[in-house]
Amino acid sequence: MIDITLAKTLTGHQNPIYTLAVDTQRNTLYSAGNDKGIVEWDLDSLQFKRVLCNVPSSVYHLSVLEDRDLLIACLRSGGILVIRKEEPTLAARLTVEQGAVFVAKAIPSKNELLAVDEYGKAYVWSLESFELLYSFNVSNTTVRCAAVDEEKGIVALGDKLGEIHILDLLDYHLRISAKVHTHPVTSLAFVGEDLFSGGRDAKMYRLNVLDLSKKLEVTPHMFTVYGIVPLPYEGLFATVSRDKTLKVWDTQFQLHKNLSRDRGIDSHYLSINTACFHTAKGELFTAGDDKLIKVWYFHQP
Repeated sequence: MIDITLAKTLTGHQNPIYTLAVDTQRNTLYSAGNDKGIVEWDLDSLQFKRVLCNVPSSVYHLSVLEDRDLLIACLRSGGILVIRKEEPTLAARLTVEQGAVFVAKAIPSKNELLAVDEYGKAYVWSLESFELLYSFNVSNTTVRCAAVDEEKGIVALGDKLGEIHILDLLDYHLRISAKVHTHPVTSLAFVGEDLFSGGRDAKMYRLNVLDLSKKLEVTPHMFTVYGIVPLPYEGLFATVSRDKTLKVWDTQFQLHKNLSRDRGIDSHYLSINTACFHTAKGELFTAGDDKLIKVWYFHQP
């Protein structure tokens, strides 16, 4: 059994937060959303550190490339900022044909960055030169989430029509597509041997990665499942939702924890939009429309 306590609430954002990313080497948390700036938090003191940089529009997704000291920011206005964190300076500004970018994923084994624009076109850039290597259509609509499993050599993409697309990392050819959800796919994660998906239909599925057949299904929340976060405790993962709750599950979809205001816990009072885990310290960070970041401490007795 895992014990979970609220360690701290971080305040300062003036607008909803859409994305979080942990830098374990710098012991830093990055947060962004509708504030036109990326915020840096010190994880030793759990205090505000600085506004890393200003951005031209809302940030939908952040990811850290620790070995390169880079932060990737996907923008509502379109395109991707590649930021050198130390200075900070702009290492590159990557452009897409049209619309917002909701997600980008690094492929470290290939030194590549994969992203998809608002209209379903995928782009692959070199992380050495930031040269555009490939572009191709992966969906006919918006892709809002992705998950990479380099050991399996695949990336999963979830789109607005409820379809999931599995691409081969070798050359990005399509292995399989299937309609899984009745509404947009909003979260994806590889947990063990399977792919887990959450959607705006408030459903969560455990899927076979070979044929996307459904092994298990559950309605984990009352509304959209915005995040599925694998945990470094055997068979456990966390989910966050528009219904304001944080929950911890095992891979058989047995509920272990329900952290919400309805349970008398000082959790979020509006939609939880994002979550990420800091393995070194056993901390889960959640954030959302209430402009707050909650720091949850996980302890295994």
